[in-house]
Amino acid sequence: MKTASLIFFLVAACGPAQELWAPKSDAPGAYAPPHKPWTKLADLKAKHAGQAEWRELIVDDEHLHAVYIQSKPGAKEPRALHPDTRAWWVVMEGQIRFDMEGQQPFVASKGSMVQVPMQTLFSLETTSDGPALRFEVNIHGAKTLYTRQADTPQMPGFNWMPVRFFNRAVGVYGRNNKPHATFDELAKDLEEGRRKGTLKVVEDDRGAANFIYGYEKNLPPINPKDKGHYHPEGAEFWLIMAGQIRYPIEGQPLIIAGVGDVVYVPKFTFHLPRWYGPGPSCRLAMNGYPGICHLFEAAPAK
Repeated sequence: MKTASLIFFLVAACGPAQELWAPKSDAPGAYAPPHKPWTKLADLKAKHAGQAEWRELIVDDEHLHAVYIQSKPGAKEPRALHPDTRAWWVVMEGQIRFDMEGQQPFVASKGSMVQVPMQTLFSLETTSDGPALRFEVNIHGAKTLYTRQADTPQMPGFNWMPVRFFNRAVGVYGRNNKPHATFDELAKDLEEGRRKGTLKVVEDDRGAANFIYGYEKNLPPINPKDKGHYHPEGAEFWLIMAGQIRYPIEGQPLIIAGVGDVVYVPKFTFHLPRWYGPGPSCRLAMNGYPGICHLFEAAPAK
């Protein structure tokens, strides 16, 4: 990345509006594999046509790791835990049974958002008659510990050894985190006015997922001169959960993303997502910070 240029910006969404000098990369929008501006779910399905099970890495940056996973009926993920990180899933198709330490087992269906805190044992099983599709997110570099040696996968350069885990405590949800939330319940709360604005689904010091739901008809007209904001500390990506989302992204053609698509924007890159189309639209916004800073270009000094 080239040396950052200093441009005068208005800092909004980081507390009271204040004018500061912020770094802005000379070369925004650099996409290192596996990252793409727009990953279409239809393209992934076409790529893996005829496969009962498949995995596709979507995000693997300095903060988060996200994978699309299709599992066949009866497929199981063995009992395991992440020692230091929180993981979360969005079920896009089919049904998956989650068995998480400290919770009653439950079945998650399309639109379910599930999470498990660190040091908490969990397992998954596909219970639908057909394949289940899930979007899985964890912190970059997260490790997995298994309860049985037989379940450990091959890891080049590593061996598996028995260990003792002193003072392990079942993870606390806290803040706005819940083991299981559904699209329908969150959308209904917003539609009926019980809750307003962005709903925090995952709120962790090292990762966040925000439920952003609404209608284009409630937005002001599109301003073609408005380039939106950028994030100086990390990338952001979105899983489209309903309708369509319009994305002008610096250096990219206009994107109109649909359900199941993933849109990714690197740090230092202007973007302006908005609900699109006649019906309700929803995106689950994910990044490495619970209150990621938004920087907007300030008006020129008079």
